[in-house]
Amino acid sequence: MSEYGYIDGFLIPVRKDNKDAYLKMAQMAAEVWKDHGAIDIVECWGDDVPDGKLTSFPLAVKLEPDEVVVFSWVTWPSKEARDAGNEKVMADPRMQMEDDMPFDGKRLIYGGFTLLNKG
Repeated sequence: MSEYGYIDGFLIPVRKDNKDAYLKMAQMAAEVWKDHGAIDIVECWGDDVPDGKLTSFPLAVKLEPDEVVVFSWVTWPSKEARDAGNEKVMADPRMQMEDDMPFDGKRLIYGGFTLLNKG
């Protein structure tokens, strides 16, 4: 375990016209994550995310012309806290989303990371 904790990272394709709905959902989810042990949640709306030929954020999420890449992360005190917290988050009734999600969950990319350095 890093002395700085543990990070869950996300790349999410979101339709440009769903920005407000995404932000509303993200703010609600942040409350839930914090209620279950997360330290911090950061949401970033892409505005300078270039296409690549071999690799890029847009290629990774199969970005469509009317979409933007959202880059976000959740900071946890430890991997153990993240594992326990995420279990509680998934069981929390506030996270039972409707069918009208403001993003395509099939193209969401996520992973857990141990910090190597914090500047």
